[in-house]
Amino acid sequence: MSQTKILNYLSCYSPQVQLQALALLDNNKSGVWLQNKYPKVHELVSERALYDYAQAIKNQFMRSSTPISKVVYDDKIHIINNALGLHTYVSRVQGAKLKSKNEIRISSLFRKVPEPFLRMILVHELAHLREKEHDKAFYKLCCYMEPDYHQLEFDLRLYLCHRDRFGDLWGRSTD
Repeated sequence: MSQTKILNYLSCYSPQVQLQALALLDNNKSGVWLQNKYPKVHELVSERALYDYAQAIKNQFMRSSTPISKVVYDDKIHIINNALGLHTYVSRVQGAKLKSKNEIRISSLFRKVPEPFLRMILVHELAHLREKEHDKAFYKLCCYMEPDYHQLEFDLRLYLCHRDRFGDLWGRSTD
């Protein structure tokens, strides 16, 4: 695995942070660290459960935002090109009316991760209902919904580095 590919996941972080993450990976300590911090995989494997979970977060923090029509796991999302999930706004003409729907698609690899990682991704995509750009207001909203948002994002990116180098950490069992 090339260092360049690993740095793709961590490229937004300072060189010092990148070096610390690479040291964890090079010493094969990233997996143990992540599993100690996040020991269990979430149970939200069905798309209905995922939708209900996302809807509960939305109702708690963004009740007045536009509704979401669909939340699904998607096998076609490529992690580097399309980040971790996608928020799409679909407009369709139906007769004389214009109907719009908000859909959230989460990469299928997140069926087997700890719940805090999935929550962070959903919070990110839900924040796009109000804030389209990744600006200060967007991240403020993410942190409002998930106070540990930035740490979870870093830990998830470290996991993606670990996964590329060593494979998955969490299976379906909840040891």
